[in-house]
Amino acid sequence: VNEATISRWLKEVGEHVDADEALLEVSTDKVDTEVPSPTSGTLLEIRFKEDDTAPVGAVLAIIGEPSEATPAPATPAAPAPAAPAETPAPPAPAPAAAAPAAG
Repeated sequence: VNEATISRWLKEVGEHVDADEALLEVSTDKVDTEVPSPTSGTLLEIRFKEDDTAPVGAVLAIIGEPSEATPAPATPAAPAPAAPAETPAPPAPAPAAAAPAAG
């Protein structure tokens, strides 16, 4: 089995779910079954809708505390500024002017 179709979500975003409580129903080419929640918490996000097909091992939903709600994806961060260039050494002092030749 490489994938499963989400048949029905048994919980909605914002609802509390207990560990091992049925969270959704899936259907594969071999079986129809309920999928239990791996942990207790609040259903924060559903990543696959009903009738979507998900690969085995995909994250189907996010469960956590309401304060952990996932923000919208951030725009890529600007690259870190390059390390400051080394400060150049001060220029060498100009050679002293030669004294006029005595004659």
